[in-house]
Amino acid sequence: MANTLSSVPNFFVLVCYFFLLTPLLFDVPLQVVASSRHYHRRHLGRRSSLALAPTAATVANSSSANHTTGHHHRWIGPVGRRLITVNINGSADFKSVQDAVDSVPPNNRKNITIRISAGFYIEKVVVPATKPFITFQGEGRDVTVIEWHDRASDRGANGQQLRTYRTASVTVYANYFTARNISFKNTAPAPMPGMKGWQAVAFRISGDKAYFSGCGFYGAQDTLCDDAGRHYFKECYIEGSIDFIFGNGRSMYRDCELHSIATRFGSIAAHDRKSPDEKTGFAFVGCKVTGSGALYVGRAMGQYSRIVYSYTYFDNLVAHGGWDDWDHTGNKTKTVFFGVYKCWGPGAAAVGGVSWARELDYDTAHPFLAKSFVNGRHWIAPYDA
Repeated sequence: MANTLSSVPNFFVLVCYFFLLTPLLFDVPLQVVASSRHYHRRHLGRRSSLALAPTAATVANSSSANHTTGHHHRWIGPVGRRLITVNINGSADFKSVQDAVDSVPPNNRKNITIRISAGFYIEKVVVPATKPFITFQGEGRDVTVIEWHDRASDRGANGQQLRTYRTASVTVYANYFTARNISFKNTAPAPMPGMKGWQAVAFRISGDKAYFSGCGFYGAQDTLCDDAGRHYFKECYIEGSIDFIFGNGRSMYRDCELHSIATRFGSIAAHDRKSPDEKTGFAFVGCKVTGSGALYVGRAMGQYSRIVYSYTYFDNLVAHGGWDDWDHTGNKTKTVFFGVYKCWGPGAAAVGGVSWARELDYDTAHPFLAKSFVNGRHWIAPYDA
C-alpha cells in the first residue's frame, strides 16, 4: 500500500507533462487541448466570445485538415484573432466595412467574422478573391445596412461608364463568403420600363459556395447580381423592379420574400445559362412573391436559361403568360427550362400561361427542391439548410 501511494505524485507529474508536451509533439493548439472535452460534448469547434455559428471555412476545412494533420481537432485552426468589429460611431476596430475587409491578410485560411454594428454604412465594399472564409454578421437587416448609389450610366474614375456589374454597392469575388442579418442597398431611383443606363446593383456575388441568412437586398433594376458560383439564400428579402435577381449562378432561394416595386411592368429573375452543359440555374423553394406591377416571374437572359419555382406563393401581380423570352427574336422558347411545382396563390395560374413553361411532376422537380442542387451537403451545415 505504501508503494502504491508513493506512486500517485509521479502519476500526476506524467499527466502534467502529457498536456504540456502534446501541443509541441502533435502541432495541436493549446486551446484545442484545453477544450477537447467541451468539443466532444457539443460537437462544435472552438467558439468565439460571441458564440457565433460555424462559418463556411469550418465545414470546408474539416475533412481535408483531418486527413493531413493526423489530429481530428486540427481543423479548428491556430491561435489567432477571428473577430473584427465595425461600428460607424468608432467604438470598434474599424468605422468602415471596407477597412475591416482590408485588414484580413491575403490567402486567408481562417474563419473571419466581421461583426457590423447597427448603422448605415454609405460606402462601396469589395471582398477580393484572395480573402475567402469571411462572414459579415449584422445586428438585423433593418438596422445594419451597407449602401451606395451607382448606376450603369455613371462614370468611374477612368471616365468610362461603369456598366451594370461595376455598380454593385457590395461585390464579393471570394469563395466561402457568408452574410447574416444584414442588408445591402443601391439607392439609385427606380427607372421606368425602357429607360437605359439605370441598372443599379446592390450586391454582386461572384464567388463559389456563398451562404446568406436573414439578409435584405434592396434596389430597383438588377438588385441582386447572382453572377457565378453556388449560393444558398435562406429567409432573405429581395426587392426590386426589373430583373432584380439576375446572372448565371447556381443558386437556391429558400423561404425568401421576392418583393416587386414595379410601377408598370417588371420581372423577378433573369438567368443567363448559355449552354445545356452548364449546371447553373435558379431554384426558388417555399418563397413568397409580393408587391406591385404586372410581373414576369422569369426571363430568358441566356439561350438555356433555367428557373424553377416550387411551393411558392404568388400574389395577384403576375403578368399574362408569366414568362418572357427576353428578346423575342430567337428560339429560346425551345431551349429554356422554366418550371413550376405545386405553387399557389391568386397569381399562380398565370405562371403557367405559356406553352414553353412546364408544370413539373415530382421526379422532374426533385433535383430543384433540396440543397443538393448546389452540392450543399459538402459546405452547408445541416442546421443552416
